Amino acid sequence: MKYLIGLSLLFFINTTFSQLNSVMNLSTSIGLKKGTYERSKSQILGANTSYKPRLTNLSSSPLDASAVNTSKFNSKKNWTLNKKELRFSFGLTQFLGDLGGDEGAGTDYSLKDYDKQAMSFMGMIGYRYRFANFFATTTSISVGMLKGDDKWVDEGSGLGQFRKIRNLNFRAPVIDISQRIDIMLYMYEKVGKRFNIKGIRGFSNRNEQIYIFGGVGILGFMPQGQLDGKWYNLRPLSTEGQGLVGGPAKYSRFALTAPMGFGFRVGISREWRAGFEASYTKVFSDYIDDVGGTYYDKGMLTSQVGETAAALSDKSLDGVKGYEAGMQRGDKQNDSYYYVNFVLTRNITYRNYTKTFKRYKLPKSKYKF
Repeated sequence: MKYLIGLSLLFFINTTFSQLNSVMNLSTSIGLKKGTYERSKSQILGANTSYKPRLTNLSSSPLDASAVNTSKFNSKKNWTLNKKELRFSFGLTQFLGDLGGDEGAGTDYSLKDYDKQAMSFMGMIGYRYRFANFFATTTSISVGMLKGDDKWVDEGSGLGQFRKIRNLNFRAPVIDISQRIDIMLYMYEKVGKRFNIKGIRGFSNRNEQIYIFGGVGILGFMPQGQLDGKWYNLRPLSTEGQGLVGGPAKYSRFALTAPMGFGFRVGISREWRAGFEASYTKVFSDYIDDVGGTYYDKGMLTSQVGETAAALSDKSLDGVKGYEAGMQRGDKQNDSYYYVNFVLTRNITYRNYTKTFKRYKLPKSKYKF
């Protein structure tokens, strides 16, 4: 029994000293003493004892919207995020020419000759390239219809009555290809939060502009006249004797244009903007409506072209003596039209990878600039 108690006591003493020795070795290895700590740091970090770990200040992280406001992400260079855009528009046209209009003398440049019944439609697709902070260039193609009718004129007296009695009408399908320069008068462009991360506050995307524009273009047109409910192409019929004996030269189906106007838009998402434009387009031709000179002899027109041509050249109201050859049929002012349209713009400067990430179930990294 004495031997058993002695062995137990020796085992307890040996275990206690072993644990104490382990604690002292651990203390030495982690350098509890100052000198030992400094040596350990040098051994861990290398010879550079002045190294200090870099701490990240989350308050100035790009994930925080308050920091984005003052970062390079929102600066004067924001216009570079809107360099390339596709544009789509649809709106109303108002023809200003020889046919139709308000009472009095017709004008080919003023809304004073506005006629709501002559409004028609036009659509446009275009590409806009922003080459500087305040400047962009837009290439567009527009397809639509222009029309006018003397029966819509408020008769009044004088020249308004003359147009009413003349009783001519037209419609003209048109294609207008133009190149213009846009000048931004006001801009407010901000890039909002890029990722929808829970708990991170951020502001919305902003893209607001007010701008003016001007440019050049070319218009293709084919005026048509109505007779007994049927529409005829008027240019081949030479209604004013164009290309016939004693008549003027044939007019071209193409004319130069000079569009000018203003517009504004607002951002409705990161990629899309919506707005309105109002433009006045000067056309360097007086024959959009096939009227611009004098009456041609109806007998000669019948013999050279046909009865349909003669009938469409003079449609004066029943009971009124027809106009004679050489009398005024139209004025010498070039035609023009107004275009007020709703514009939808798609920013294609950067690509949206959302669909790709969803398709292949990749981590979300939505946009690449």
